[in-house]
Amino acid sequence: MNAINELAPTGIGSEWSPQWMLSPEQLALQAELIAVCQSTMRPNAIDSDKNYVYPRKNFEALAAMGLLGLTVPKELGGRGESHLCAAMVVETIARYGCPSTAMCYTMHLGACAAALLRHHGNERLKAILSRVDADVLIGTLSFSDPETGSHFWYPMSSRAERTENGWKVFKKASWTTSGGFADWYIIQTTSPDFGGNYSDLSCFLVTKDQIQADPANWDGLGMRGNQSGPISVDGVDIAPDALVGPVGDGAKSNDEVVDPFFLVCSSACWNGISLAAMDITKNHTTRKVHNDVGMRVADYPTIQDYVGECLIDTNASRSYVYLAAKALDDQTGGCDWSGHADLAYLPRTGLLNWLWQVKFFSSKNVSNVVDKMLHACGGTGYKPALGIERLLRDGKAGWVMGPTNEVLRQFVGKSALLGFEVLDYWNQSVNQRVLNNELKKMSKSEKAAFASKLLEDAQA
Repeated sequence: MNAINELAPTGIGSEWSPQWMLSPEQLALQAELIAVCQSTMRPNAIDSDKNYVYPRKNFEALAAMGLLGLTVPKELGGRGESHLCAAMVVETIARYGCPSTAMCYTMHLGACAAALLRHHGNERLKAILSRVDADVLIGTLSFSDPETGSHFWYPMSSRAERTENGWKVFKKASWTTSGGFADWYIIQTTSPDFGGNYSDLSCFLVTKDQIQADPANWDGLGMRGNQSGPISVDGVDIAPDALVGPVGDGAKSNDEVVDPFFLVCSSACWNGISLAAMDITKNHTTRKVHNDVGMRVADYPTIQDYVGECLIDTNASRSYVYLAAKALDDQTGGCDWSGHADLAYLPRTGLLNWLWQVKFFSSKNVSNVVDKMLHACGGTGYKPALGIERLLRDGKAGWVMGPTNEVLRQFVGKSALLGFEVLDYWNQSVNQRVLNNELKKMSKSEKAAFASKLLEDAQA
């Protein structure tokens, strides 16, 4: 089945896509999705960008295909699909449909993954997961914090308390995709009885009526449909089974499912945007003729060089994403959630360092590709009607979306040089080398004053 060539004949052909990675069922799903993207999602993408419209209509189209439950087990009414299929679906939506929808869908898959990790024996979670398609129940993740920026694993403005009837939750988030529009949210706070160790985190399920948001204030350079703004949960009382997993499970949830699904699927989104920009460029440059020299724009070697380099780099990025997704599938029996009935079963966590690299590479690549394709299309590329301009703005979000590329490349470089233990996510380890060096700079009186202060702190 050559869905890419049949439904997008003016774009880059399927001979440049790793179709051999997909099963016959996944190829059929891809073809069906491309058709829905072109008939429904792409027109809505223009409206979302122009008028800041949340793409709920696109989610309704995805639900009609059974894609909100893509990774939900079949026994709960889902498709029971793999990480690889999830990457393909997100890439396809971003390429042929709407990048904002692809990003909102990425966060939905992340919320489903956080729920699926600990749904065993939790009827509240099972009820939501079994209804995501039938009732178009859009989920999202809310892990950010206004005090810590892209270091989202520090929820310093959030907390939870034990009550007689369950939990009282306080949450402030600076960025929440689908904020105010999603129907259910997986949020992360410090745990009840928190003692200062920021690795002691917990996850909770809250619903749309329990959060406060002001989506009308969303004003972004790109990704204008994803409504990524602040939300708050102001001391809401929730039921005992709205705790997702045991108390203190937040760090495991983050490393095992939240980061893996976000990093793989958001990377697929950036790759989809890169491909969409090249599709537009091929369409434009093979049709635009310079009559003075009798050449199409695509006939110029410079334009061929632009497209060739960008296609090679993008396919390297796609291969990286698919390889990582396949590795996740291999570790989990094709994204089988049954093993997680054992709380200690954390097979994805060991691949996290590879997923950091995937996100860095894809979000770095998309910025280069959309820029080059804008140049290739010349002055026409600056006209919104062509579509390159919107993709350029959408693609720029990749670099700064947390964990930012600055954070990720330091993670990789630091751990490669010094070992994973020095990453010190929650700022618990003392850097003795730095401390000793700073102490050398102090005078005797400064050291005495510092020692006195330390003793006072220790006694307090």
